[in-house]
Amino acid sequence: MNTRLAERELATKFGTFLEVLYTDGGSEAIALVLGTVDGGEDVLVRIHSACLGGHVFNSIECECAAEMAAAQAAIQKAGRGVIIYLDQEGKGNGHLALMKSVPFKQAGLSQAEAYEKAGYAPDARDYSPAADILSNLGVRSIVMLSRNPGKARDLSDLGIRVGSTLDIFS
Repeated sequence: MNTRLAERELATKFGTFLEVLYTDGGSEAIALVLGTVDGGEDVLVRIHSACLGGHVFNSIECECAAEMAAAQAAIQKAGRGVIIYLDQEGKGNGHLALMKSVPFKQAGLSQAEAYEKAGYAPDARDYSPAADILSNLGVRSIVMLSRNPGKARDLSDLGIRVGSTLDIFS
């Protein structure tokens, strides 16, 4: 279960969001909230994993920064929504796994296959912190901003009502 630690207003290129910091006692997660979502139906939601290369070093090897910007823009346009930022670098395997998977990815394997070849899980992400956070925020149902149907399925399995998914990243 995640505990709500602190919150503040965060001015971004896409408006002022409420930044809410959570912890499960080990790792932290952040919810960026725009507008009123408590009791909300069909709230736009993006579950976004950490990406050191894309978010900090402006890498062009991934689409993480562009996906974050697209999600913020969509939420700004809708007037409300939530982005949950989880510390799950390398599909939950960590940055070392990401680095070790590079030769396999360069050889033409998918990212999931590259992780397996490097000795890691194809996808070790855990969306239970996101489900806890959405419940804490009072969100009743969501429209998932993702091109990954697995995220929506995992959230549904965790008790979150996912009305639909929306791929805004193409």
